[in-house]
Amino acid sequence: MAKLTILEYPDPRLRTRAAPVTVFDQALGQLAEDMLETMYNAKGVGLAATQVNVHKRMLVADVSEERNSPQILCNPRLVEAVDKSVNQEGCLSVPGVFEDVERARRVRIEFQDVTGAWRELESEGLLGVCIQHEIDHLEGKLFVDYLSELKRERIRKKLEKERRQRTEPRPRSRVPAL
Repeated sequence: MAKLTILEYPDPRLRTRAAPVTVFDQALGQLAEDMLETMYNAKGVGLAATQVNVHKRMLVADVSEERNSPQILCNPRLVEAVDKSVNQEGCLSVPGVFEDVERARRVRIEFQDVTGAWRELESEGLLGVCIQHEIDHLEGKLFVDYLSELKRERIRKKLEKERRQRTEPRPRSRVPAL
Protein backbone atom coordinates (compact mmCIF):
# COMPACT_ATOMS: atom_id res chain seq x y z
CA MET A 1 0.00 0.00 0.00
CA ALA A 2 1.14 3.54 -0.71
CA LYS A 3 0.73 6.57 1.47
CA LEU A 4 -0.94 9.36 -0.50
CA THR A 5 -0.30 13.11 -0.19
CA ILE A 6 -3.11 15.06 1.47
CA LEU A 7 -3.84 18.43 -0.12
CA GLU A 8 -3.96 21.36 2.31
CA TYR A 9 -6.21 24.41 2.39
CA PRO A 10 -6.28 26.73 0.45
CA ASP A 11 -5.15 24.44 -2.40
CA PRO A 12 -7.65 25.10 -5.24
CA ARG A 13 -7.82 21.38 -6.11
CA LEU A 14 -9.82 20.91 -2.89
CA ARG A 15 -12.61 22.91 -4.60
CA THR A 16 -12.99 20.36 -7.42
CA ARG A 17 -16.34 18.61 -7.52
CA ALA A 18 -15.75 14.85 -7.72
CA ALA A 19 -17.11 12.74 -10.57
CA PRO A 20 -19.15 9.59 -9.89
CA VAL A 21 -17.32 6.30 -9.57
CA THR A 22 -18.28 4.23 -12.62
CA VAL A 23 -15.65 1.48 -12.65
CA PHE A 24 -15.52 -0.88 -9.69
CA ASP A 25 -12.29 -2.77 -10.19
CA GLN A 26 -9.08 -3.77 -8.45
CA ALA A 27 -7.65 -0.26 -8.94
CA LEU A 28 -10.58 1.22 -7.00
CA GLY A 29 -10.03 -1.29 -4.21
CA GLN A 30 -6.36 -0.37 -4.10
CA LEU A 31 -7.24 3.34 -3.96
CA ALA A 32 -9.54 2.62 -1.00
CA GLU A 33 -6.75 0.72 0.79
CA ASP A 34 -4.27 3.51 0.10
CA MET A 35 -6.74 6.10 1.37
CA LEU A 36 -7.33 4.11 4.56
CA GLU A 37 -3.59 3.78 5.16
CA THR A 38 -3.14 7.51 4.55
CA MET A 39 -6.02 8.36 6.91
CA TYR A 40 -4.70 6.06 9.66
CA ASN A 41 -1.13 7.40 9.30
CA ALA A 42 -2.44 10.98 9.58
CA LYS A 43 -4.48 10.05 12.70
CA GLY A 44 -7.73 11.02 10.96
CA VAL A 45 -11.20 9.48 11.11
CA GLY A 46 -12.26 10.25 7.52
CA LEU A 47 -10.77 11.05 4.13
CA ALA A 48 -12.36 11.94 0.80
CA ALA A 49 -10.68 11.08 -2.49
CA THR A 50 -10.67 14.79 -3.36
CA GLN A 51 -8.28 15.37 -0.45
CA VAL A 52 -5.67 13.15 -2.13
CA ASN A 53 -6.21 14.77 -5.54
CA VAL A 54 -8.35 11.94 -6.91
CA HIS A 55 -11.61 13.48 -8.03
CA LYS A 56 -13.89 10.46 -7.68
CA ARG A 57 -16.91 10.29 -5.37
CA MET A 58 -15.35 8.03 -2.76
CA LEU A 59 -14.64 8.42 0.91
CA VAL A 60 -13.26 6.30 3.70
CA ALA A 61 -13.94 6.55 7.42
CA ASP A 62 -13.17 4.74 10.66
CA VAL A 63 -14.27 6.35 13.91
CA SER A 64 -13.58 3.27 16.08
CA GLU A 65 -11.09 3.57 18.93
CA GLU A 66 -9.43 0.33 17.79
CA ARG A 67 -9.17 1.54 14.16
CA ASN A 68 -10.73 -1.73 13.00
CA SER A 69 -14.07 -0.65 11.46
CA PRO A 70 -13.19 0.87 8.09
CA GLN A 71 -16.04 2.18 5.97
CA ILE A 72 -15.63 2.66 2.20
CA LEU A 73 -18.41 4.63 0.50
CA CYS A 74 -18.57 5.24 -3.25
CA ASN A 75 -21.10 7.67 -4.72
CA PRO A 76 -22.56 8.49 -1.28
CA ARG A 77 -25.89 10.34 -1.22
CA LEU A 78 -27.41 11.94 1.82
CA VAL A 79 -31.00 10.66 1.82
CA GLU A 80 -32.18 11.93 5.17
CA ALA A 81 -30.82 14.39 7.73
CA VAL A 82 -32.57 14.75 11.09
CA ASP A 83 -32.11 17.32 13.85
CA LYS A 84 -29.12 19.58 14.23
CA SER A 85 -26.18 19.64 16.58
CA VAL A 86 -22.98 21.62 16.85
CA ASN A 87 -19.75 19.68 17.02
CA GLN A 88 -16.09 20.59 17.01
CA GLU A 89 -14.57 19.54 13.67
CA GLY A 90 -11.08 19.33 12.32
CA CYS A 91 -9.80 18.29 8.92
CA LEU A 92 -6.68 16.60 7.58
CA SER A 93 -6.64 19.27 4.85
CA VAL A 94 -6.78 22.06 7.44
CA PRO A 95 -4.21 20.75 9.94
CA GLY A 96 -4.31 21.91 13.53
CA VAL A 97 -7.59 23.83 13.18
CA PHE A 98 -10.72 22.88 15.12
CA GLU A 99 -13.97 24.85 15.00
CA ASP A 100 -17.65 24.39 15.84
CA VAL A 101 -19.83 23.39 12.89
CA GLU A 102 -23.57 22.73 12.81
CA ARG A 103 -24.61 19.52 11.04
CA ALA A 104 -27.43 16.99 11.11
CA ARG A 105 -27.36 14.83 14.23
CA ARG A 106 -28.63 11.72 12.45
CA VAL A 107 -28.28 10.79 8.77
CA ARG A 108 -29.25 8.10 6.30
CA ILE A 109 -26.85 7.55 3.41
CA GLU A 110 -27.13 5.51 0.22
CA PHE A 111 -23.83 4.46 -1.34
CA GLN A 112 -22.09 1.81 -3.37
CA ASP A 113 -19.41 -0.43 -1.92
CA VAL A 114 -16.16 -1.18 -3.77
CA THR A 115 -17.91 -3.93 -5.76
CA GLY A 116 -20.63 -1.53 -6.95
CA ALA A 117 -23.42 -2.99 -4.79
CA TRP A 118 -25.83 -0.38 -3.39
CA ARG A 119 -26.01 -0.16 0.41
CA GLU A 120 -27.69 2.02 3.00
CA LEU A 121 -26.27 3.29 6.26
CA GLU A 122 -27.99 5.08 9.14
CA SER A 123 -25.69 6.86 11.50
CA GLU A 124 -25.49 9.44 14.21
CA GLY A 125 -22.74 10.81 16.36
CA LEU A 126 -19.18 11.02 15.13
CA LEU A 127 -19.63 8.71 12.12
CA GLY A 128 -22.62 10.72 10.89
CA VAL A 129 -20.72 13.99 11.25
CA CYS A 130 -17.66 12.47 9.57
CA ILE A 131 -19.63 11.25 6.56
CA GLN A 132 -21.32 14.65 6.12
CA HIS A 133 -17.90 16.32 6.33
CA GLU A 134 -16.42 13.98 3.70
CA ILE A 135 -19.43 14.33 1.36
CA ASP A 136 -18.85 18.09 1.52
CA HIS A 137 -15.28 17.46 0.27
CA LEU A 138 -16.69 15.56 -2.70
CA GLU A 139 -18.72 18.68 -3.53
CA GLY A 140 -15.65 20.92 -3.27
CA LYS A 141 -16.66 22.31 0.11
CA LEU A 142 -14.57 22.48 3.28
CA PHE A 143 -15.63 22.84 6.89
CA VAL A 144 -14.05 26.30 6.98
CA ASP A 145 -16.77 27.37 4.53
CA TYR A 146 -19.19 27.21 7.47
CA LEU A 147 -17.11 29.82 9.30
CA SER A 148 -17.05 33.59 8.94
CA GLU A 149 -14.91 35.17 6.24
CA LEU A 150 -12.68 36.65 8.96
CA LYS A 151 -12.03 33.23 10.56
CA ARG A 152 -11.35 31.66 7.15
CA GLU A 153 -8.83 34.37 6.30
CA ARG A 154 -7.04 33.96 9.65
CA ILE A 155 -6.85 30.19 9.15
CA ARG A 156 -5.55 30.58 5.60
CA LYS A 157 -2.81 33.00 6.71
CA LYS A 158 -1.83 30.80 9.65
CA LEU A 159 -1.51 27.69 7.47
CA GLU A 160 0.44 29.53 4.76
CA LYS A 161 2.86 30.87 7.37
CA GLU A 162 3.35 27.38 8.82
CA ARG A 163 3.97 25.97 5.31
CA ARG A 164 6.56 28.66 4.58
CA GLN A 165 8.34 27.91 7.85
CA ARG A 166 8.44 24.18 7.03
CA THR A 167 9.95 24.79 3.59
CA GLU A 168 12.38 27.63 4.33
CA PRO A 169 16.00 26.48 4.44
CA ARG A 170 17.48 26.50 7.91
CA PRO A 171 20.62 28.54 8.45
CA ARG A 172 23.70 26.35 8.34
CA SER A 173 25.85 26.19 11.40
CA ARG A 174 29.47 27.29 11.06
CA VAL A 175 30.42 24.42 13.32
CA PRO A 176 31.04 21.20 11.37
CA ALA A 177 28.79 18.29 12.20
CA LEU A 178 30.58 15.44 13.93
